[in-house]
This record gives sequence, C-alpha cells and structure tokens, in this order.
Amino acid sequence: MQLSIHQLIKKYNSSIVLDIPFLEVKSGELIGIVGNNGAGKTTLLRLITDLIEPGSGEIKINNQPITQSKEWKKQTGSFLDEGFLIGFLTPEEFFNFNGFTYGISPDAIEQRLPEYTNFMNGEVIKTQKYLRQLSTGNKQKAGIIAAMIVNPSLLLLDEPFNFLDPTSQIIIKNLLKKKNKETGATMLISSHNINHIADICSRIILLEKGRIIKDVPTTDKQKVEEIQNYFTTHAE
Repeated sequence: MQLSIHQLIKKYNSSIVLDIPFLEVKSGELIGIVGNNGAGKTTLLRLITDLIEPGSGEIKINNQPITQSKEWKKQTGSFLDEGFLIGFLTPEEFFNFNGFTYGISPDAIEQRLPEYTNFMNGEVIKTQKYLRQLSTGNKQKAGIIAAMIVNPSLLLLDEPFNFLDPTSQIIIKNLLKKKNKETGATMLISSHNINHIADICSRIILLEKGRIIKDVPTTDKQKVEEIQNYFTTHAE
C-alpha cells in the first residue's frame, strides 16, 4: 500500500507537535521512524491510523484520503500501545476477535499461530491467563502478533522492541523482514533504537520536534552514521 502526506500539521493548544509538508512511502517499503521523546513519532502513527485528527493537511493511502475511505482499514494492522488490547480476553480470544474484524476464521488464525511460536516462547497462549494478567513484555508480544497475524498490506508498530528481551527483539526483527519480503507489505516501525531500525529497514526517517530532518536509505552507510552521530551529539 502506498502512503502519502501533504502539508500535515498537528497542534496541541498552540504548540505544533507535527509539521510535515510532504512524505511519500512507496508500496512494499519497510520504513523506520526514529527520534527522541517528543519528536512526534507516535503522533504521526496515530494520525495515519485516523485515531486523531490533524489540524490541517491530508493523508492518503493508495491515493484515497483516509477520511473518505474505509477500505484501507481492512488492510491495515497496527499496535501502538497497550490500549489496543482487550484486557478481559485471553490472547487466543483476542487473536480470534481481531481475525473476525478482518473476516478471518478462528481456524485460519490457529493455522497462522505456529509462525510466532518462538516469539511467544511458551508465555503467551495456553497459559490460562487474560491479557491483563500478562507481563508487560508478553502484552507487547500479543499486540504485535495480533497486528501481524491478519497479514496486513500496511503494518504500523510503535516501539515494538520495548519491553522485549534481546532474543525476542531478534526474533521480531527477523519476522518483520520475512513478512515484508514474502507479502510485500508496507511497514512503518517507530523506535528509539537506531541499530534495530538500521538492521531491518530500507529507509530511516529522523523526526525532531515534529519535523523530518533526515530521510535516508539504509544502503547509504554514511548517512545512517550521520543519524547515529546526531543522537550522540545531542547526548553531549
């Protein structure tokens, strides 16, 4: 799925938290969005998923404004925070519920779950626990799986590496790369971790105070190093 943004501005009170004149994401791209706290990463993803309204500007998916079409929702998977979960459901019930909203049967969901076995590490399903009873890391896993298991054409994840142990971080990185290659899904992944993003993404967007200050392909190692140095410089 193709994504385009034109003259997008989001304000809270009188403060501009996001100001993006133009951004285009081509179908099949795996994009990493990096930036410090308050850079606008989560705001951007919430605008793209139509969870909040912009002050002005337009977001289009497949050349259709997201406010004028619902078709993109049937092809979009997202997990931005714990609020996406339904705490009184078990993970299995949640996966089936999510599948139902996309027209996917419980049998089909069950057939897709083995792909995520290593990622779950025996701690997500078949535990007789509700989502609210899971650890923060396992809640994170459940949310990511629910977003991915519907095989969306557009996937948006906000800080997916948070709360995960190193092994789980590596597994989800490999899963994202595999899914992107196999399905051609367009993916936008936000993270504080520039190294994880550089490992899996074809392109990195650096946000600072709501503005895009760098947009570079990961094949350009010098420009990726410039982004890494940007964070180092601001830490001094």
